[in-house]
Amino acid sequence: MKSLGRKPDGARLERITSSPLWTGERFQNRHPILAGLRDPNAPMPTLAQFLWGGERRVPQGPLPSTSPLDAWNRRPDSGLRATWLGHSTVLIEIDGIRVLTDPVWGRRASPSQLAGPKRFQPVPVPLGAMPPIDLVVVSHDHYDHLDYPTIRELAKRDVPFVTSLGVGAHLEAWGVRHERIVELDWWDSHESPDTGLTVTAAPSQHFSGRGLKGRNTTLWSSFVLRSERHAVFFSGDTGLTTEYRTIGERLGPFDLVMLEVGAWLPAWGDIHLGPENALEALALLGGGAFLPVHWGTFALAMHAWDEPAEALLKLAPKAGVHLLMPRLGEAVEPAYAEEAKPWWRAVDTRALKPEPDAAEAVTVPKAMSWPID
Repeated sequence: MKSLGRKPDGARLERITSSPLWTGERFQNRHPILAGLRDPNAPMPTLAQFLWGGERRVPQGPLPSTSPLDAWNRRPDSGLRATWLGHSTVLIEIDGIRVLTDPVWGRRASPSQLAGPKRFQPVPVPLGAMPPIDLVVVSHDHYDHLDYPTIRELAKRDVPFVTSLGVGAHLEAWGVRHERIVELDWWDSHESPDTGLTVTAAPSQHFSGRGLKGRNTTLWSSFVLRSERHAVFFSGDTGLTTEYRTIGERLGPFDLVMLEVGAWLPAWGDIHLGPENALEALALLGGGAFLPVHWGTFALAMHAWDEPAEALLKLAPKAGVHLLMPRLGEAVEPAYAEEAKPWWRAVDTRALKPEPDAAEAVTVPKAMSWPID
């Protein structure tokens, strides 16, 4: 199955095995993964409970969303703007450069478009309607972050990619040219040609793998984007780790911090943050406007779909956090963003509308015009 990707080999494998994070068989985290970090007695759910357990895991109707196409035709006044497109997919406009994180337009977070976690609704903007992208950042190779049909379409645009060690094997197998792929180990940096943008891979605490075998043979990372005027942190997938303090000291301060807040379970320990740990991670990083990601798109855990948002709305003000909670497709500038409002409570009680299939989700319009490059 092509969507499984390809194993690293050749020069790519040689670079992997020279990483200080490589154990001889796989990558490992700097710190042990502690199961039940918050609750040592938390039981691991059965497969049946995970597939069908929990309450309100899927919204009863479509989430409020808006088209950012008009906003994207105007440069951000502050030079920094972010548009959350669902899950961990964000279009970041940083001093004239457009960066897309973990792009997923596919119907399901799965190797098959017939089974697996189904997205709640289509992305607010068809992939073909996206403006020219200067760079794509992929944090790791899990299906809800690295999506086969989406990468196939982006490969046709010849967009450059920056990703973690080993992930380039998947990209190349799906049509991305070798010379358009940069793979980074933790603390490695890449200067994007002719943009003034530096991308640095930083530690995270997670794992990798797209099949039942070969787990942790590619690396997972957080990423820092730094231009002359602004800096952005993107967590990818991660649990809480003391590495965040080091990241803040070495690569901060940050104007915008994007941290995962959804799809966590006590029994999983510290491989996902959740709302409380995300606020702790933000503090370790040194603060910054906080845009939560990794929620509101797929049912990947047993908690209610809106629990991360409700928890943050309650906890963030007490912590003095500048919380950004834009609707899907709403372009926001951290410097001017309004106070977070619970727009998700307005979810319609009607049944979700039928989605287009994966092919429709990446259909390219015949005519689009983007005057700002």
